[in-house]
Formats: sequence, structure tokens, C-alpha cells
Amino acid sequence: MPSSTPPSDFASPGAERRRLLPRLARSRSACIGVVFLGLVSLMALLAPWIATHDPLAMSPRQVLRPPSVANPFGTDQFGRDVWSRVVFGGRISLWLGFISVGIGVTLGGLLGLVAGLYPGRIAGPIEWGTEVLLAFPGILLTLAVSAILGPGLVQAMVAVGMSAVPFYVRLVRATTLAVTAEPYIEAARALGGRDLRIALRHVLPNIAGPLMVFISIGLGTAVLTGSALTFLGLGAQPPTPEWGGILSEGRNYMRQAWWITLFPGVAIMLTVLGFNMLGDGLRDTLDATLRG
Repeated sequence: MPSSTPPSDFASPGAERRRLLPRLARSRSACIGVVFLGLVSLMALLAPWIATHDPLAMSPRQVLRPPSVANPFGTDQFGRDVWSRVVFGGRISLWLGFISVGIGVTLGGLLGLVAGLYPGRIAGPIEWGTEVLLAFPGILLTLAVSAILGPGLVQAMVAVGMSAVPFYVRLVRATTLAVTAEPYIEAARALGGRDLRIALRHVLPNIAGPLMVFISIGLGTAVLTGSALTFLGLGAQPPTPEWGGILSEGRNYMRQAWWITLFPGVAIMLTVLGFNMLGDGLRDTLDATLRG
């Protein structure tokens, strides 16, 4: 965070956004990420119109057919069209990522903001709990929460979101402490500004940049983790089409029907890569904007 920016600049995040967008458009990493995410999102959005078959319809006569004109991605062990399952699965995988990140940002952001604004007795338990949760590997914490809640798509969303909470707490707390150390925060308090007004007017606009970078990368991680849970049988349950579930169903047929695992795997890769590249572009652009 810059320390020499006048208070008025911090109070008008619109000016920073106007500087950010043109520089972001010149970032090759961000542009490539947006293209990847645009393709995947468009595929999921148009799934009912571009799917060539019912993703749940079985056809015993079409079992394990290789890619063809009728079935662009081939068929699986039940004769279901893999292309249709992948495009409909994109909807579920993306929703899982966005909702789980929304849970993590909401809970973690609120706790981190409180811990940053009140670095005393209130922050102590929050910091202690965060450190305890961060001592566990992320995937292990996700599996533990998922095991407690049980299998299911909603449960997977909650498990992925809850496992991300301590990371958002630490990020928001650290950036909030940096912002509240600025002289203009003391001036706002001296003028009678209440904590809620200071948080909404001064703190949140100035932690939005690092938070956006973290969210963009966290979305890719959430999609990957959610697919991993479904692969293990803890996420969306069959016959629901979800990328991790399609991978799990095709793992026993990799030698004779490679297309069942290839195409959902490529979809996951492009999505995660898109979010990561967008996050890298946002980080580089924000750094250049703050320096400039």
C-alpha cells in the first residue's frame, strides 16, 4: 500500500479504476486469461443450445465410441455423449467455484476486517483460530469438512468455502492493518468518523486491489478442489455431469477410451489457467498503477 498518497485519492477509488482498466487491457497475461475464461463461461452459458445430446441419456449401442461428427468428444461407458456432459458440467464446476469463494470471502473478509480494525482482545481469538486452521494443509482441511458434512454438491461448496476462510482472514487483516496505519485514518477518527464509515469509505476501497487478485486465483483453486472432491465421491453425485465426476468415471477406461478423461481434464486446466493468468495480470497492473 502506498504511504504518501493524499487522503482524497484513497477516498475516490473510481479514479484508480479508470487508470486500472486500460493498463489491464494491455496485460498479455490478463488478456489470455480472459480469453480462456470467456470460452469456458460461454460454453457453460450456452450449454442447452450447443449440447448435441441429453447429458444424462444412456445408449447401450453407443458405448465407448471415439470422437466423431455425431459425438465430438466421443461417448462414455454408458453411451452418454461426453461433449454434452462437459458443457453442462462446466455450469456446475463454475458455480461450485464462485459460491465457495463467495463463502470464503464473506466470512473470511468480515473476520479479517474486524481483526484489523480492532487489534486487541477481539482480534486475539480470530488470529489464534486462523493460525490453527492454517496449520493444516488446505486439501486436508477441505476433506475433513466434507467428511463431516457428507457427500453432495452443496456440501462440497461449503467445504471448499470454509477451507478458504483462514486465507482470506489473514489477507484482509494484514491489508486492513496497513491501511489503518495511514495518517488520514487518524484524521478521519479525529473528525468523529465512526468505524463503520471508515471501513466502508476508506478501508474497503484500498484493500479491494489485493483482494481481487486473491479472489481471481482463489477461483481457480476452488474449481480444482471442487473437482477433486467430486472425483473422490464427496462432491456432485452421479449421474450429475461435473468435470471431476466425469474424470472419475473415465479413469478405468483410460487405455481404451482416453477421450472420457482428456476433455474434462482440458476444461479444468483451461479454467484454472485462466483464473491464474488473470490474477497475475491484475497483480502486475495494480503494482504498476500504484507506482504510477
